[in-house]
Amino acid sequence: MRSNRVWCLALLGLFLVSSPVPDAAAQQGATAPAPNPMTVIRQMCDYLKSLTQFSFRAEVTNDQVYHAGKKLQYGLDIETFVKRPDRLRINAEGDMVNKQFFFNGKTITLYDKTDKVYGSMEVPPSIEEALDKAHKDFGLKVALADLASPLLWEHVSKRFEHSLYVGLHKVRGLSCHHLAFDREDVEFQAWVDTGDKPLPRKIVFTLKKMEGSPQWTAYLSDWNTSVMLEDGLFNFVVPPGVKKIKFVPMQPTPDTGKEKGGKP
Repeated sequence: MRSNRVWCLALLGLFLVSSPVPDAAAQQGATAPAPNPMTVIRQMCDYLKSLTQFSFRAEVTNDQVYHAGKKLQYGLDIETFVKRPDRLRINAEGDMVNKQFFFNGKTITLYDKTDKVYGSMEVPPSIEEALDKAHKDFGLKVALADLASPLLWEHVSKRFEHSLYVGLHKVRGLSCHHLAFDREDVEFQAWVDTGDKPLPRKIVFTLKKMEGSPQWTAYLSDWNTSVMLEDGLFNFVVPPGVKKIKFVPMQPTPDTGKEKGGKP
């Protein structure tokens, strides 16, 4: 009898682990259709676009593939400050990164606190145009900077082949719409607050075509949508002993024509 009971418990455990995810309509109730995931993500983008100033924190984990699909996970803490239309600052500190990003409406400055160097470039006087130039000319990508872009919806919705409303799930105690999107190279999941402020609370990217399918995950918290930010916050002041160096322009590689470079 004891042996039979052990087998029953084992089968029950297997059932609990492998039970299929119920469809969104069933989670919402038989008579309530699931929300359209594109509508929910559009509401999030529109809300962020409506904010003149805001700040938030993010706790990021980033997979790095190091051998035959094996992965290591690194951590990163990010502070972001946005003052539209022409101010952005991001502080990033973690296992592999200790940098600050400044945009003051005229120049972008990237400061590497570990190596004690910084680089600056002149850019157009808007967040979207400044980020676009920094990426195209120097390959500079800044984590979560797209949340400050007035074209966030255009960036998020680009080339999605499939979308799914997964259900109502909690992120650190907060009820959120869990959304999933898919395109050829990336799977994207977002958890959007169900309250009167549809803020992103969690984001996951899975790079499907890279070996090991590494993931990039961010938990977003400490949102302040009524903050009043001083312009001085976005100006870089050179600390003692810090050296100025040049950004390396993007150059096409001989073999593929793809561009590389970009770090100061």
